Amino acid sequence: MNFTNSTFLLRAAVAIILLTHSLPSIFTGDVNNFGNLYLNTVGFAPIGVPLAWAIKLSHVVAAICLLLDKYIKPAAIVTISVLLVGIVMVHFKEGWFVVGGGRNGWEYNFLLIVVLVSIMYPNGFVRRKG
Repeated sequence: MNFTNSTFLLRAAVAIILLTHSLPSIFTGDVNNFGNLYLNTVGFAPIGVPLAWAIKLSHVVAAICLLLDKYIKPAAIVTISVLLVGIVMVHFKEGWFVVGGGRNGWEYNFLLIVVLVSIMYPNGFVRRKG
């Protein structure tokens, strides 16, 4: 783990979020419910369960990558893709707010996406000379 990197705290925080969003459902088997009761019913049958596992395992792999400060861009791109699909399929119709002014909105996914982009580009979007 690279504790001296300026993105360490953000990487650790996102890793914790990804792990707590995936590991409990993996250990309880709820990941299968996500596949069967949601993904299969919205058009992903018969691959809802394998897709659910791929999503949850991608969160675990991304968390490990973030903690080890390795393969950050591919891990972030996959995670951002999952978050964007979540916004489109679930959260956008619920509005902006996760709690307070609404329920289950997309503000949380938006924040995670921005943090992941910041981790991918810790110096901003600078052009290389040459």
